[in-house]
Amino acid sequence: MLTIDQVTHDAIIAHARRDHPDEACGVVAGAIGSDLPTRLVPMLNAAMSPTFYEFDSGDLLKLYRDMDDRDEEPVIVYHSHTSTEAYPSRTDINLAGEPGAHYVLVSTRDGADQGGPVDFRSYRIVDGEVTEEEVRVVEAYTDAEHSEQKEH
Repeated sequence: MLTIDQVTHDAIIAHARRDHPDEACGVVAGAIGSDLPTRLVPMLNAAMSPTFYEFDSGDLLKLYRDMDDRDEEPVIVYHSHTSTEAYPSRTDINLAGEPGAHYVLVSTRDGADQGGPVDFRSYRIVDGEVTEEEVRVVEAYTDAEHSEQKEH
């Protein structure tokens, strides 16, 4: 299950709407081993495409160095689909290189980019195997969630 705070959840959706009709992409970092997404890092879609996203290699290197300096890891890797459902494409599955991350997809189709309902879903993708997981949006993380997440 992905537990995400409301502010981060809403910021991912806002990014997806802002970049529409191109796919949006980014990472939410968190303390290593915590499984808590705490620091949103919106990225530029270097492909600038409505059907594909690609992290800029220089930006990605900078992000990983920054996470390393902060003892963080990518807890969420997210992107949007602009005209299809929020489900990983074959390309998304092939590019999923973080087996510990939650892969969040947001669909901005059918007017969702203009403020309509957004499909926000999360998956685990390990060795080409896609498993959808529940998303729990909380107002803020509690001390119990911090402790509970560290145990896993």
